[in-house]
Amino acid sequence: MKLTSLVYLDAALLATAQRLAERFAVPCVDGTAVVGVKPKLFQRFVSNLNPDVEDAFVFVLGPDGLALHALGPEYGVSIRADFHGPSVTFRRKQGGGKGQMIAKAVGVRGGVYPRVLDATAGLGGDGFVLASLGCQVTLLERVAAVRALLEDGLAQARTHALAQDADLLQVLDRVSLIETDAAAYLRNLTEADRPDVVYLDPMFPVRTKSAMVKKEMRVFHSLVGQDADADDLLEAALRCARYRVVVKRPRIAPALAGATPNHMLEGKSNRYDLYTLEKLPNGLNA
Repeated sequence: MKLTSLVYLDAALLATAQRLAERFAVPCVDGTAVVGVKPKLFQRFVSNLNPDVEDAFVFVLGPDGLALHALGPEYGVSIRADFHGPSVTFRRKQGGGKGQMIAKAVGVRGGVYPRVLDATAGLGGDGFVLASLGCQVTLLERVAAVRALLEDGLAQARTHALAQDADLLQVLDRVSLIETDAAAYLRNLTEADRPDVVYLDPMFPVRTKSAMVKKEMRVFHSLVGQDADADDLLEAALRCARYRVVVKRPRIAPALAGATPNHMLEGKSNRYDLYTLEKLPNGLNA
């Protein structure tokens, strides 16, 4: 699936929309006339922009930020990076803290807050959780459209935080986003920039016939594709990490690159494979 156009829903956003459309070399379309219409009418408007394209995405830019809308069979599915909505805020405040499996996998505990390089950031959910727990997190994402969603999501969250959420602002200050390919970034890391932990969550083949696979996951997979270089990424991560590499996998999936992890933490649908290099020292970045 490819990005075919950008629709803006507020005239005040025209300049931003034009810059984004130019960045992705797609038409910038005025959608202010269809703001507030019924979903089917909006669907017809967007679909008519690309009548000859069966499977495609359009960017939709509105007062609430940037989203990717799917056309074709998956129409109605939209994807955005959310760092301040109700569900994200609930998890940040009530989500279990250091008792969460991801916290245990990365090694977060009292007085230990590893610097984490999330080399396959996606929409930033896991990286944001780690930042919420006190880690400095660097997000890497090579798919340009996803990077744009991350940039917008972080900007929207910062605007919200500056107005009414000082705690969220502290979390966002621990997150940085770098526009680069992870493999190239890892190859060129200096000794001083080596992260304590490298976190990998590579895309895996989606079982499209499974009722357990959400539409959002299918659409996101069609956007970013499969990480064919995931095995090489693990090798590079093991060379760069100071203390450990954590790989998030489907619970029944084989280990990445066939490399047996030192430890595994299993949940209902996912697991974390831990490749430990050295023990995390007490007081790390506390």
